[in-house]
Amino acid sequence: MPAPTFTRRPLGPGGPLVPPLGLGSWNTWDRMTPDEAVGMIRHAVRADAGFFDVAYYNMGPHAENSTTDIRFGEALRASGVDRADVFLCGKLWLWDWPNQGFRAQLEESIARAGIDRFDAVVVGDYLVQPDMERLVGDVGDLVADGLFDTWGINNWVIDDTLRALDAAAAADAVPPSFAQLKYGIARRAMAEGEPYGRLLREGVLGLQASDAFEGGVLLGRVPERKIGADVGGIRQRVAAAAPEVARIASSFGATPAQLAIAFCLANPHAANVLFGASRLAQLEENLGAIHLAGARGGEVREALAHLRLDDAVSADGRWAPPASAPGR
Repeated sequence: MPAPTFTRRPLGPGGPLVPPLGLGSWNTWDRMTPDEAVGMIRHAVRADAGFFDVAYYNMGPHAENSTTDIRFGEALRASGVDRADVFLCGKLWLWDWPNQGFRAQLEESIARAGIDRFDAVVVGDYLVQPDMERLVGDVGDLVADGLFDTWGINNWVIDDTLRALDAAAAADAVPPSFAQLKYGIARRAMAEGEPYGRLLREGVLGLQASDAFEGGVLLGRVPERKIGADVGGIRQRVAAAAPEVARIASSFGATPAQLAIAFCLANPHAANVLFGASRLAQLEENLGAIHLAGARGGEVREALAHLRLDDAVSADGRWAPPASAPGR
């Protein structure tokens, strides 16, 4: 297969140009030896996949993965990679906010990872609707202090995303510029439906695709680790679609993982795709998706059109399980 080529895209309106592929941190860096982690970082940077989502998992459902940022930071320093050659995206959690303020979270995350600052942050999901004016103000203060440049939201109900945009406009504050959404072959309703789809098409937000593999289920694997939530209750049907995904991937001379990533990259509104890799071979395999998306992205999306499994979505952006699986 020819060397991967793909044009970098901005992470939202006026945002920085970012690599097409990014490495997530949940249950990844803590599953590698120090030497493996160093090799992963070096190879990612050489291959223009030097985008690292570096979260401090200290609360909520991910707290068991609490040392991943420390291990990443150690590996980054040992790699000798120049800071200017990596893009670091952090997380701000709402599980205990504002009791645990954003500044305290971010400063602790920066210290644990041993880095100088983040380039962007994602404000995580929530159980209780946040005070949006305060949230936008708190984030804006951190931008003003140079702790990061741009920010996005993670699987928010659309009404709250619109409220954040309105609050930022009213206060002349920095608005969210991208949305990190569950998006892939099977789960498309939130990113492609209304009104998130309209915000993406109009350039109000950029899309950062996450969980494209459904924790490996879409690839025909049985997850050996905790994976993301099954929003809409469609994961059993996603698993049943894995053989069809494998068949279509084979027709393109690709692996299912490459096909899943190429599908996301072929969406012109997607800035990049996040995935987890704990072995260098996984990263190398996934890099093949860049060429596939650039050379045959339209064909990939057409071949997978019938595998959309979450057609039903309510007006507020929440999923509902469709009544029946689409046939072919």
